[in-house]
Amino acid sequence: MEKVEELSGEKVYSCHKCGKCSAGCPIGAAMDLRPHQVIEFIQANDWNVLNSRTIWLCASCFQCAVRCPKDVDLTKVMEALRLLILREDADQVEICTLTREDLEQLPPIALVSNFRKSTG
Repeated sequence: MEKVEELSGEKVYSCHKCGKCSAGCPIGAAMDLRPHQVIEFIQANDWNVLNSRTIWLCASCFQCAVRCPKDVDLTKVMEALRLLILREDADQVEICTLTREDLEQLPPIALVSNFRKSTG
């Protein structure tokens, strides 16, 4: 949790999991973990959260941040989780090997994050 808080600048422990972030998320229904569940995983130090598609599906629309009564900006937390994955070089994918169908389904933020990682 400390690494996520350091990267995001957010106090993850202050979230009391009210679910308002999940209720306001425009793509929450497509996520395998709802936004408040991501926080639950982090608070429990369960790093299986890094295997979640939710991290990459987050549109960074800030609806969660606006709705949070504890002022936790979950978009920054999601970005921190993406950074942790990319810094590990775990499961790196060569973009040129992806099919057209894969690219069409890939969340744009994944391409942006991969570009940032690749170009330093």
